[in-house]
Formats: sequence, structure tokens, C-alpha cells
Amino acid sequence: MRIAFATDEATEVTVSLVAHLRAAGHQVDEVAPGAEWPEVGRAVGDAVAAGRAERGIACCFTGTGVSIAANKVPGVRAALCTDAATAEGARQWNDANVLALGLRLATATLAAEIADAFLSTDADPSEAATVARVPAG
Repeated sequence: MRIAFATDEATEVTVSLVAHLRAAGHQVDEVAPGAEWPEVGRAVGDAVAAGRAERGIACCFTGTGVSIAANKVPGVRAALCTDAATAEGARQWNDANVLALGLRLATATLAAEIADAFLSTDADPSEAATVARVPAG
């Protein structure tokens, strides 16, 4: 899967996560290097909305800022997830296409688990009518 990835702070977690995603066979396009959280969220959102990536992952200290910024891009449904079950639900029931991750509490293992759940879960077609009631972006 082609993934747009950005972070406002390169950390052990972000470096490990990118390596994990590539080892799993994903194409990771790092966008907005050295940017602050508003540009990070927007760059990931733009890549997904434009079809340059199938999904996106945006990281900042709490994950809140990148989530807000990404959700301003039409066509984006960003979800701030703190565990794998929430990431799975964000995909299954909300058809989220951008994962927002907070670096404050995440470990490399937890970030990989959250990303794996987000990337391996499909949207539930029976939820499409409900999802459509909340326009993306």
C-alpha cells in the first residue's frame, strides 16, 4: 500500500515506524520533512485526497494538531488513535483514511500495532450510509 507519512519531530518512534512499514512491504512517501504540525497534517491530507497515497499517517506530540489540520482537507477523514482497537474501528466504522498518532505516549511497538490495525482493516460497506452523513473535509 502507498502511504503518505509525515511528522513534525523525528523520534525513535517515527524512525522505527517508517522502517516497520517498509519492511511490511508498504511504499512510504515521506512528505513535509522538517515542517510543523499544521503543514504535516495538511501535506498528508493533500497526498491522500489527491490520490498520491491510499492512506496517510501524520504524527505530532499529541496527534491532535495533525488530526485537526488533516481534517481541513476535503476528502480526508483523519482519526486520532491511541490503540489498535480504536484504529481498527476508525477504519471499519468511519472509513478513516488518515491515521493521526501522538508521539507523547507511543512506543515503537504500540505505533506499529496501531498502524498495522489501521492499514489492514477495510471499511464496512454496511456503514457507508452513516459515514456519508458526515462529509469528509
